[in-house]
Amino acid sequence: MTPITIVEGRRLALSNLDKVIYPGSGFTKGEVLHYYATVSSALLPHVHDRPVSFLRYPDGPEGQRFFTKNPPPGTPGWVKTVRVPRSEDQLAEQVVVADLATLMWAANLVVEFHVPQWTAGRPAVADRLVFDLDPGDPASVVECCAVALWLRERLAADGLETYAKTSGSKGMHLLVPLEPTPSERVSAYAKTLAQEAESELPELVVHRMAKALRPGKVFVDHSQNAAAKTTAAPYTLRARASAAVSAPVAWAEVAGCLDGGGPAALVFLADDVVARLARDGDLFAPLTDPGRAGALPRGGARTAGAS
Repeated sequence: MTPITIVEGRRLALSNLDKVIYPGSGFTKGEVLHYYATVSSALLPHVHDRPVSFLRYPDGPEGQRFFTKNPPPGTPGWVKTVRVPRSEDQLAEQVVVADLATLMWAANLVVEFHVPQWTAGRPAVADRLVFDLDPGDPASVVECCAVALWLRERLAADGLETYAKTSGSKGMHLLVPLEPTPSERVSAYAKTLAQEAESELPELVVHRMAKALRPGKVFVDHSQNAAAKTTAAPYTLRARASAAVSAPVAWAEVAGCLDGGGPAALVFLADDVVARLARDGDLFAPLTDPGRAGALPRGGARTAGAS
């Protein structure tokens, strides 16, 4: 029989709890569900009121993977959905992970959680800026750390505060809390800074996606600021070989990785993240504080150090 549990008054059928999702470590579906229940108080604020896209991998990272923005078949009627723009002339339903019950229902599907930089009530008006730092072999997260530290300083010159997390794969994500700003303007600003990073660090950075340009360099992907794009949410498990998490990190850890810690210093598995939360709390909590939101400079990016 499929176990039935009650979460916040909602009946959930949780299936195949002994199924191994991550063969390398033997991490089971039951452990996936336990992880999400344990980190829910940190994860939920970062997906609050945001339409969620799912990367599903029900048979593990080596099985079939498929990305969906539509509510999956069988979505319970109590799961909150919102109508959001899918194109210029089309609205579509997407799930909002509004509570623990919805989080556990979605986790039972075995998914990565991806969200846009805007909330459901204000489509295409971003309250966050994001950079996805993607290293091209033989570069690694160590090179990403060097780029992240440069971008942090550069964004600070424009009065913006930056927070870092691992991607859960090879790279890093940088997020900046913003006063609500049209996504088109945020995208233009982010592209300008990516180009500036390439100009200042030509041996290390590329701002274009072409794979031929990327070996040994860090691709500063600014495109996820487009209104139609999404980014892996903080604390989501990733469909990778191990139960790796997209985990917030302190800037001291970023500097430590660059100063000899090596790539392994910024790999965090589910159990690591649970322990980190117990010790440090949510390092990304300031992203949900409206008082931390910064304003983009008028007229686009300024020269670093300019008044």
